[in-house]
Amino acid sequence: MSELENLQTSVETLLQECEQRLVTVEQKSQAKHRTTESQTVNQNATGKNRSKNRAANQAALEQLIEAYPQTFSRDNVRPLKIGIQEDLIADEKLARNRIKRALATYVRSIAYLKSVVEDVERVDLKGEACGKVTAGEAEHAAGRLKEIRDQRRERQQEERRQERESRQKQKEDRMNRKLEALLNKGGR
Repeated sequence: MSELENLQTSVETLLQECEQRLVTVEQKSQAKHRTTESQTVNQNATGKNRSKNRAANQAALEQLIEAYPQTFSRDNVRPLKIGIQEDLIADEKLARNRIKRALATYVRSIAYLKSVVEDVERVDLKGEACGKVTAGEAEHAAGRLKEIRDQRRERQQEERRQERESRQKQKEDRMNRKLEALLNKGGR
């Protein structure tokens, strides 16, 4: 066989492989597109609501910090008195729903969970000592911190996995474009 015939055979083999790869990629893409389209719509709606809720929670927390600076702070976070929600409601400086939003945001924060350590003084609305954190409460806070860290780690691993998949897809797309160019060139 001549060199030209060998080259032609190689190009034909490459073209057949390209066609097979293209068909496979198109099938995967179509299947993935069908499932992810509805997921994307749902995620976007959920993400918007989550952002709105987060903003409302932060605004409520700011109001709480302004109304009770001796108790609530972003810089000097201390464990709160058990039952402080009832005290806040009774004081009537903020609406009940704002109080609930603000307290939930405050006590779920990492800074707050870190402040809940055994035998640390809790504070009331006036910023005065009002009881101590028990071992069980400190243990619960430590467990919650661990859960948050684990969730973050899982989220980061998922993001890295998605990034790897994205790079792999880009690589496959480049390969497919090159193979398509070869096909077009060989078809002339």
